[in-house]
Order: sequence, then C-alpha cells, then structure tokens
Amino acid sequence: MGGGFSCLSSCSEGKDGASTATMGFLTGATIGLGAAVIGAPLVLSAVGFMAAGIAAGSLAAKMMSAAAIANGGGVAAGSLVALGQSAGMAGLSVATKAAITATGVVVGLLV
Repeated sequence: MGGGFSCLSSCSEGKDGASTATMGFLTGATIGLGAAVIGAPLVLSAVGFMAAGIAAGSLAAKMMSAAAIANGGGVAAGSLVALGQSAGMAGLSVATKAAITATGVVVGLLV
C-alpha cells in the first residue's frame, strides 16, 4: 500500500497496483453519479412527476389524491408528493445529487 492510505484487512493490491478500495470507490462514484444524473429523473417522470406538473392518471396523481384526502383536501408541505412534484418540476438539487453519489460510493466500497 502506498501514499499513506491505510487499508482494512479486506483491502488488497491488484496486478497494476490499484487497491480494491480504490476500485470500489470509483465504481460506487460512477454508479452514484449515474443514479443522480440519469436514474432519478427517469424514475420521477416514470412515476408521473413531470416538468409541467403531475401527469393525469399516473401513480403520482394517485399519490396526490390519497395525500389530499388524508390531509383534508390539501397536500402537506414536505410530504413525499410535494417533494416529488418539486423535484419533477425543478430537477434535483446539487445537495441531493451529492447525497445519491455518496450513497453509491459507500455501496461500491462495501461490495
């Protein structure tokens, strides 16, 4: 191991000197970035959270209806429906994309 990087006992060097931890980190970062930039917007639109609003007849519309009934006619601020609608219309924030990427890195290191 070089460069002051300490590895746990499960870390090993590959033929080219790259550690499995480094490869796990890179794999996880790639998966996380892909999920944040491509996957999340696709899932949001597939569920029905569109840039123009919630699509009629979609799962998002059913979720909104159930939330409105449960809350006496309105959708509560900060609820899953409100967050999905906000993300669908404005896109994901940089902080959310960073969190998804970080989750991918952790998964990559664990695998």
